[in-house]
Amino acid sequence: MSVAATAPPLGARVRALREAMDLSLRNLSERSGVSAPMLSQVERGETSPTLLIAGRIAGGLELRLSQLLRLDEGGTVSVVRAAERRRGPTRAGHSHEILTPPLPGQRAELSRHTLAPGAATGGPGDPPMHEPGSRETAVVERGTVLLHCDGAVHELATGDCVTFDADLPHRFENPGPADAAFLAVVSAGLRRS
Repeated sequence: MSVAATAPPLGARVRALREAMDLSLRNLSERSGVSAPMLSQVERGETSPTLLIAGRIAGGLELRLSQLLRLDEGGTVSVVRAAERRRGPTRAGHSHEILTPPLPGQRAELSRHTLAPGAATGGPGDPPMHEPGSRETAVVERGTVLLHCDGAVHELATGDCVTFDADLPHRFENPGPADAAFLAVVSAGLRRS
């Protein structure tokens, strides 16, 4: 059985995912056990892979077959209503919520953080640093926030935006007398140029 009905979009998706992971055809071939010529034909839409081959390609891209074929997705637009946001635990004056939906293969996540006066992210029980190659962009919505990143401190006021390598040691701190809030986007596994 092949996935013929999805060959052209599947090929373009395989190529986009491979390139986003900074993999050559040879790299993906080694990771998936599918020959580079076969991968090239799939990417160009010249052949439709069997489900077995598509499953191997998905594995090489660190996805489930259903994610590669987009069977897990309900459509092209996903809305997360305010009441449906995934909320993390509040720890030592730091609360956060994930604003983006948990879509398969998604490489970026948007979150909103609130810091009480004197509170900081990165405390005991907070999630670990991000995976190698991750990049983070944050914009301050309210208050003043200090970004401690790789031994340096950067003061950010309302409306200021910062981008940095998120796999470096970092934390955000609220030095002010009132709550501070910021939005953060973490793009996972991007390669540094």
